[in-house]
Amino acid sequence: LWPWLLASSGLSALVQLATLPFFPDSPSYLLIQKGNEEACRKAIRKLWGEGDHQAELEDIRKEKAAMTSTKTLRVLEVLRERSLRWQLYILVTVMTTLQLCGINAIYFYSFEVFHTAKFEEYLIPYVSLGVGLCECISSILCSTLIDRFGRKVLLWGGYSLMCSVLALLTITLSLQRQFFWMHYFSVILIFLFVVFYGIGP
Repeated sequence: LWPWLLASSGLSALVQLATLPFFPDSPSYLLIQKGNEEACRKAIRKLWGEGDHQAELEDIRKEKAAMTSTKTLRVLEVLRERSLRWQLYILVTVMTTLQLCGINAIYFYSFEVFHTAKFEEYLIPYVSLGVGLCECISSILCSTLIDRFGRKVLLWGGYSLMCSVLALLTITLSLQRQFFWMHYFSVILIFLFVVFYGIGP
């Protein structure tokens, strides 16, 4: 079954490859990059139907004017630019915490935790698949929550809950030889960690 599951990701790629030639180019790309206003109007009509799309064209023209007046910075210039310093710090911090948050360790050791929890050998791949589905569903849920609560709240909340879950997981893994039900609690915590990771970071 696993070879078929892995091959199924290629199916969506084939569908995209087959349908891509029938999609129109982006109107902003045609006007800003190519400078072809007629092709831009044609693409707008194809995407949004017939009608007066002058407001959309004006927005693209404003974007083009803003881009021509903006200086393109090299990497070293971005690092030296004082006005971009805080944005750079925030970006580096978010990316670093994302790499060091523990999600890779959870995925790496989850098989062992499921095995210790006395799951049947043939069931463990399906439980692992369930963990992946949890992340997928929570990522979709995040897209609806981010508009309501904002990115900052989700980041703080996600990392706080993930820290709490990792602390509890450390305790349950330490006590799993003394209490048989700790194995199942560890499995629940793995699922919770993945959900909080999908919603937060």
